[in-house]
Amino acid sequence: MGKEFETRSEAVVEATPEQVWAAIATGPGISSWFIGRTEVDGDAVRTDFGDGWIPAGTVTGRSEPSRFAYGSSPGADGRFVAYEYLVEGRDRSATVLRAVTSGFLPGDDWADEYEAMQFGTAMFFASLVEYLRWFPGREARSVTVFGPPVADWPATWAALHTKLGLGSEPRIGDPVLGGGSVFFVNAHTLGVRTPGGLFRFLRGFHGALVVDHVLFADDPTDWTLFVNEL
Repeated sequence: MGKEFETRSEAVVEATPEQVWAAIATGPGISSWFIGRTEVDGDAVRTDFGDGWIPAGTVTGRSEPSRFAYGSSPGADGRFVAYEYLVEGRDRSATVLRAVTSGFLPGDDWADEYEAMQFGTAMFFASLVEYLRWFPGREARSVTVFGPPVADWPATWAALHTKLGLGSEPRIGDPVLGGGSVFFVNAHTLGVRTPGGLFRFLRGFHGALVVDHVLFADDPTDWTLFVNEL
């Protein structure tokens, strides 16, 4: 059966169109807010989600600084995902950013993957907005760690919240231990911003807690040990 999907997001950011373009259309820029590491080489877009490079996507639209689009080629089962970003400059250095994520998930068991993708897409768009607000033009170091399989998600989230100094139901703006605050939260993700970067925790589709941070300063934390102790 399968599922066609399209998710639209929009935000006004206090960044120039050129700063937004660098964040959405260059490898270092995308790697500073998206998951893992991305390279843009001509019309090829390659991303390593932390467990190896996925097949390269192809740039399907490029009009600097107003539009950038790329996506994967449909697989034998029809699976693909595509991204489009539209940038509109406004007066007083404000810029409207619109993003569309679309694609097709094959098979009859698409529901769980679709749910995870929706939650993750919301987190990463919020990360992009947060990056443009607090770290525009800076290049991050990506840290991605996959924890062990999780048998009890409520208990794992509770342990994570406790370790970060948060209550049982974190809200945007809540402070965390060591400085920083929650910038995004939903049923599958938690995002924390500190002066040193964006720290993201996600419920992975394959059953593990995923740590995916973008760091702009040194961080001595052993994140593999961190997730294994939850």
